Order: sequence, then structure tokens, then C-alpha cells
Amino acid sequence: MDANSKSFPSAGSPRKKFKRSLFALIVSMAAVFPMHAQEANVSMKIDLVSWGDAIGGLSLKAGEGDGTLVAMPFQYSKPAKYSGPQLMEIHKSGNGGIAPRPEPSEEDKKHMSIPLIIKEEAADPSQPKSAKSALQVDLEKRRLEKPTLVCLVPLPSNCRRATVLLAPAEAGTYLAYVIDDDPSKLPMGQLRIHNLSNYPIAVRCNEKEAKEMKTRDTMLVAAPQQQCLYEIACKDTDEWRIVENNIIPVRANEQTQMIILKSKNQYFLSADGAAGSFLQTVILRRLPAAPEPEPAPAPAPGP
Repeated sequence: MDANSKSFPSAGSPRKKFKRSLFALIVSMAAVFPMHAQEANVSMKIDLVSWGDAIGGLSLKAGEGDGTLVAMPFQYSKPAKYSGPQLMEIHKSGNGGIAPRPEPSEEDKKHMSIPLIIKEEAADPSQPKSAKSALQVDLEKRRLEKPTLVCLVPLPSNCRRATVLLAPAEAGTYLAYVIDDDPSKLPMGQLRIHNLSNYPIAVRCNEKEAKEMKTRDTMLVAAPQQQCLYEIACKDTDEWRIVENNIIPVRANEQTQMIILKSKNQYFLSADGAAGSFLQTVILRRLPAAPEPEPAPAPAPGP
């Protein structure tokens, strides 16, 4: 709930010629194989989450999964196993039973919040910030041969679990924000907080010292009593003001994270269309993965 009156405290030899020649060779090889790092294969479980309305008809490889995956709005759905290139492709075939929403009017578009999803530089640093990123350029090229391709997702290495937030972009494509949820990065019984709003915020947890968080910052919070009492302050003007305070359980056997964002999606609106706070929060919880079943023993050979 907003608290308008409160403030929040912010806490030239042959050898040299050989070296130059070798350096030139390495540079030329790098130009020939610019995507080498992205050719590495990874294997992990993927959770797709929609930054907005539900997205159906998804699959993680062309022609595989028959578009049965669904990204639910601001919540986990059924995870998918992925093994393949570190630069993962997401394809979309139909709507997968999700009714498409009507195209918003131009007036509505003026008031829609722009999802804060990716952090990429333009393909050419000399171009303005509005120029397309290298990933967007690559996506456009691939879509010429793969029309069902809607998103490219650079996955983390040495990771067993990842969350992929999907936000709608132009021409039916999506932008992806990837969260590394490997147990070594997100221990059970602790809370990880993400600031995915466009504003600097400050967060105080369990009456500890407040920590300022810039856009895309994260912090990990211990929860010895399996709960987190938190306050969120926002600096959307020249002064800090508290915009939310609440308490959430942080269970010892779950991975728990809180995403702080700014959205006018209907997911956050009350029946009369009003938003409850200046900023919105999403809580994602994941139970430990069930052990893989042991393979059935091979039948004994006959007599």
C-alpha cells in the first residue's frame, strides 16, 4: 500500500613479428567464427513465464513438442526439459488453446507499460540506443527460414534450471529475460529479489539495513524464521517514498523469488480496474525437483 508521507533512508624483433602474426590470425579466425560461444550445448529444465497475457503454442525446438508449452502470466507452469545450443530458439505454432486477446487500440497502447526485459547493446555501438540489438538482428535473419521462430534466448552455462520471462515485441516476436535458478545461485529457504522496474528502489527486509537496488539489480535475503517482512521504497521523484510493505513466507524446502516491476496488466488489477500499488510484486515458488525414476531392469534372457 502507498504511504505518501513517509521517506526511506538509502543506505620489431622476429619474436614480436611472430606474435603480431599470431594475433592477426586469431582475430581473423574470430571474424570467421563469431558465434562459436553460442554453439556450445547445454542441458537444463526451463520454466517459461509470460510478462503479460498467457502465451500458448510454444515449443523449444522447431517441430518438437507440437506447440504444447504455455507461458502463464507471472507464474510458473509445467517445466520443460531442454538440451541443445546455448542460444535457445522458441517457436510458436498456433495458440495452444489460449484465446488470443484483441489488439489494443492506439489510445490504449499509449498507456501500456513497456516491459523491462532485455539489456543489450545495439549491434553497432555507433548507432543510437534505439537501434536493434545483435540478438534482434539474428532473430530476423533466422525467421526468413523458420517462420515459427519467435524468440532467441541466450541461456547461462553450468546451469540446471532457468526461468525465461517472455514479453511481447514487434511482429509477433518476444523479448526474453533469463534468470539463472541453479540451486547454487538460488538456495532453498532464501529469498532472491529482482528489481525489474524502471525506477531505483530500496528494500528493507526483516528490519535489517535497507539496500538500494538499481534497475536489474538482484539481492539474496536470508529468512531464518521462514518469512520475510519487507518494505519497498521507490524514487520515482526527487524523494524516496514507501510504496509497499508486507510479509511473505519463505519456506525451507522451496526456491522463492520476488520480482518487482511496473505493469498495468489485468493480472494486477482489481475488479474495478484499479492497481493496488505504484509498483507490483510477483512471487515465484519452486518445490525441489522430484528424483528421476530409475530405468526398468532389462528382462532376463529366455531359456
